[in-house]
Amino acid sequence: MMMTRGEKVIAFIEAFCVIPEGHDVGKPIQLAPFQKKFITDIYDNKHGTRRAIMTIARKNGKSALIAALLLCHICGTEAKKNTQIVSGAMSRDQAALVFNLAAKMINLSPELNKVTRIIPSQKKIVGLAMNVEYRALAADSTTAHGLSPVLAIMDEVGQVQGASSPFIDAILTSQGAYQDALQIFISTQAPSDADFLSIMVDDAIRSGDKKTVCHVYEAQPDCELLDKKQWKKANPGLGLFRSETDLAEQLKQASRLPSMEASARNLLLNQRVALESLWLAPSAWKACSAKPDMEVFKKYPVSIGLDLSARQDLTAAVIAAMDDDEVVHLLPFVFTPLANIEERSTKDRAPYAQWARDDLMIGVPGNSVDYEWVAAYLRDAFDEMGIQIDTLSYDRWRIELFQKACNEVAAFQGVRWEAVGQGFKDFSPRLESFQAKLLDGKIRHGAHPLLNMAASNAIAVTDPAGSRKIDKSKSTQRIDPLVAAVMALHSVTEGAQESLPEDLSFLIA
Repeated sequence: MMMTRGEKVIAFIEAFCVIPEGHDVGKPIQLAPFQKKFITDIYDNKHGTRRAIMTIARKNGKSALIAALLLCHICGTEAKKNTQIVSGAMSRDQAALVFNLAAKMINLSPELNKVTRIIPSQKKIVGLAMNVEYRALAADSTTAHGLSPVLAIMDEVGQVQGASSPFIDAILTSQGAYQDALQIFISTQAPSDADFLSIMVDDAIRSGDKKTVCHVYEAQPDCELLDKKQWKKANPGLGLFRSETDLAEQLKQASRLPSMEASARNLLLNQRVALESLWLAPSAWKACSAKPDMEVFKKYPVSIGLDLSARQDLTAAVIAAMDDDEVVHLLPFVFTPLANIEERSTKDRAPYAQWARDDLMIGVPGNSVDYEWVAAYLRDAFDEMGIQIDTLSYDRWRIELFQKACNEVAAFQGVRWEAVGQGFKDFSPRLESFQAKLLDGKIRHGAHPLLNMAASNAIAVTDPAGSRKIDKSKSTQRIDPLVAAVMALHSVTEGAQESLPEDLSFLIA
């Protein structure tokens, strides 16, 4: 019976490619079922495959599979006369890894050694029978220009930040000379929805393009780190060439150390989670999702954190109160202009319009946030709920305008105002207070979607002295509600440290 094109690729790899390093070095490669499925879906696609994507957790044989596929195109069943093929990686080290694995496979195989020539200085391999030239390229070099590859295999493109990169563009646009050019991407997930790999995966799933093959191996977003059923979803090579013992040890450690959780979820469970710079561990945040007790705001001192916005962005006010068990209850009030809310929803990749319809976000009439309208709204809301504000913690930016608005509508009279600098010195102790409460399970935020959005995107940066602050410029979505919550929580747990006089009229020009 005649073999299909995909079956021929599999047969070539298992007949001539050997394990290049490790305990079983020199033994024939035995492809795992998920690898065979990926190969047959690519090469036996009746519509013809233009792009193939596999996203999978680390240590599941990605680089070795890339090397084997390259060899099939260099000197195997997919070799085409006088063509160029390339592999691309975001660093020289990663590019060299793929080249070295392919070279080792050749050196360990007498059959492949006879039909290829390795040029280490150029990271180049030539298939002698069909004159196929392969080169390993890196993003930090200039060698991507001037090529015309029929095949481009990209390794770890999850590291590409943003929608694209000049390196990626140079390789993909260089394939225009071929009608049957093929692009293969094999990588762990990118941290953000806005990154190149995520955009490609989402487009493939959404569009249903028949010329695109997309295999995504990932654990469920809300899974527990130690759920073994989820391990297999992201690690289909588990027990074959992915050590279950090693994976278990790493995930157990991450479950004990919140600072490691985000990295473990991204690299080991292949979830879209920002790496080491993500401030809050998702599981710790989720564990504090109980609804706030509204009676606590009536019985105990209440602080409000205020993060003012530019007129067309989000203005966030979050109230906090601590009960007798030292649990801090949080309730956000987030304001945004109603005009052009759909456009801003698209820009910020957040459903502002729906949240406004569901009364989870407060729509301010007009094109901008009117501070008098906000101050009056908060005054009336707190009066109706029977809540007395004791302290208002604020970022100094535009505060004089808000204070003037409060004077106009008689809001927050008799309240202690606390200025909070947003730099390392003032914000670091507030981050520590918030994180300590979170890890102790002493916060009730009610899983409010605006707080959830902010918590899942907050990026903390550290100065040489070890102090931390939240960096808004590094976050992919709005984090204003969380900044306000951090300020409010510190006021009710530690007390106002930098109180200002109740009368701030001297700030008004």
